[in-house]
Amino acid sequence: MKFYISAAGIKRVTISSPGGAIGKGGGGCAAARRFPGRTLILFLLMLAIILPFIFVRFAFLVLESPSVCDSPLDCMGLRLFRGGDTSLKIREELTRALVEETSQDGNRRGEKGSLESFDELVKEMTLKRRDIKTFASVTKKMLLQMERKVQSAKHHELLYWHLASHGVPKCLHCLSLRLTEEYSVNAMARTRLPPPESVSRLTDPSFHHVVILTDNVLAASVVISSTVQNAVNPDKFVFHIVTDKKTYTPMHAWFAINSALSPVVEVKGLHQYDWPQEVNVRVKEMLEIHRMIWRRHYQNLKDSHNSFIEGTHEQSLQALNPSCLALLNHLRIYIPKLFPDLDKIVLLDDDVVVQRDLSSLWETDLNGNVVGAVVDLWCGSNCCPGRKYKDYFNFSHPLISSNLLQDDCAWLSGMNVFDLKAWRQTNITEAYSTWLRLSVSSGLQLWQPGALPPTLLAFKGLTQPLDPSWHVAGLGSRSVKPPEEILKSAAVLHFSGPAKPWLEISNPKVRSYWYRYINSSNIFVRKCKIMN
Repeated sequence: MKFYISAAGIKRVTISSPGGAIGKGGGGCAAARRFPGRTLILFLLMLAIILPFIFVRFAFLVLESPSVCDSPLDCMGLRLFRGGDTSLKIREELTRALVEETSQDGNRRGEKGSLESFDELVKEMTLKRRDIKTFASVTKKMLLQMERKVQSAKHHELLYWHLASHGVPKCLHCLSLRLTEEYSVNAMARTRLPPPESVSRLTDPSFHHVVILTDNVLAASVVISSTVQNAVNPDKFVFHIVTDKKTYTPMHAWFAINSALSPVVEVKGLHQYDWPQEVNVRVKEMLEIHRMIWRRHYQNLKDSHNSFIEGTHEQSLQALNPSCLALLNHLRIYIPKLFPDLDKIVLLDDDVVVQRDLSSLWETDLNGNVVGAVVDLWCGSNCCPGRKYKDYFNFSHPLISSNLLQDDCAWLSGMNVFDLKAWRQTNITEAYSTWLRLSVSSGLQLWQPGALPPTLLAFKGLTQPLDPSWHVAGLGSRSVKPPEEILKSAAVLHFSGPAKPWLEISNPKVRSYWYRYINSSNIFVRKCKIMN
C-alpha cells in the first residue's frame, strides 16, 4: 500500500494497491470516496425532523389496530405505505354493519337491547374490545328500544290527557249540590225567571237574544257575566239557557239568587218542551247514529293503539270526547224549533268568554245566508290550523270528495249568528238527517264523531264569513298558541279542545282570561273553593 501526498497540502489522500493496475495505464482503478461534512449534517437534521412524525404515526396505527384493522400488521405495514384513510374505512365498516342490522331488524322486531344507557355501551365496548359489527348491532338495539319508549310515553300522555278532560272537578260537583239544596230551602232560589215584568222581552225582536245550551252552571255564569260586563248597553241583552233535567234546579237557583248581576235570563229544561212525537223520534234516531259512529271510531282507535302517529292520535282522541254524545250538543240543529218566536240569535258555547261588546253582531248583514261564522283564523288568510275539512271527513269516500274540498277551511262553531227566519225557509234540518242516514248506509265511514261534521254538510253554501277578530278558537288545545295581542283584542275566546278552563290541565296563562269573570265574593264560590 502506498501513500501519495499532493503538493497543495493535505487535502486529499490517495490509497492504491500494488497489484491493482489494470489495463494499459496500470493506474489505480478504485473510485475515490469523498465524505463532505456538510452533507452529513444535513442528513442528520432531516432524520431529526422525520423520526418524530414516524413515531406518532406508528403509535396511532397501533392504537387503532384492534378496532379498525384486520390485524396490527395491516395497520403498521400495508396501510403505512399505501396511505389509507382510517376515517373512511371506519365509516364504510360502520355503514355496512348498520345496513346488515337494519335488514335483519324485521325478524327481530320484538327483541330488546341488553344495554340501558350509553355508559353501559361504552363500558361494554371498552372492556370486551368489541368490533365494529358488534358495536353497530348493540347501538341499533338501543336506539330501537329508546324509540319504542318515547312513542309509548307520547301515546300514554295523550291518553291521560284525554281521560283528564272527561272529569268534572270536585268544586263543580260541590256547586251543583249546594245550589240544589238552596233551591229546596230558599224561596228566593225558586223565583220565576225572568220576572213577570220582563217576560215580554223573551220574544221581542228589538232585543239581542243570546242562546246557551249547557249543563255547566259555572260556565254559563261566566258567559253571561263576561257578555254583560263588556256590553255598551247591557239592558238590551236577553239570555236563553237550555239545560237538561238534572241541571235545571241548580241552574235556576244560581240565576235567581244572582239576578241583580244579570239582565233578563230565561232558564228552561228539556223536560219543559212539548215537542211533537215526530220530532222525538228523529232526535232519538239522531243520537243512536252518533253513538254508532262513536263506537266504530273507538274500536278503530283501539285496534291501532300500537301505531302512534303524532297529531293524528290527538285529533282521534278529541273526537271521542263525551260531548260528542251529549244531547244538548246535538240539539243545535233543532234551534228553530226550540225558539219558534225568534228571528235572529247569537249562539254561544259554554266554554267561551266574551271580551267585547257583541251588539253589532245582530246588525250584521248575512246576505241571505243562514249562519255567520269565522272561517279564516287569526294566523292569516286560509291558514285554519286543524280546521280544514280533511280534519273532519274521510275524503277517500266519493260521497265526501264530490261535495267538499279537503283543503278548504271549515267555519268555526262556538260563536255564531243565526238567521232563524232564513233557516226556516230551507231544508237544513232535513239535510242533516239525510246525511246521518247516508253515513249509516256507507258503513259509518264518512266522518269523525261529533255534531259538527254533518252540520258543515247541511249548512254548505249558506255561511257568511265574519271578521276573524270576532272569534279565536282552539284555546283548549296544546297545539294552538295565539300571540298575546290576539288574545287581548279578540271579541270571544273559545276554549275548544280537551283543556277546558275549569280543568287543571288547562293553560294557566290563558285560563286567567276566563277566571277574571267569576264572582269570587259569591258565598257558593267561596264554600266550594272554585278560585283555588
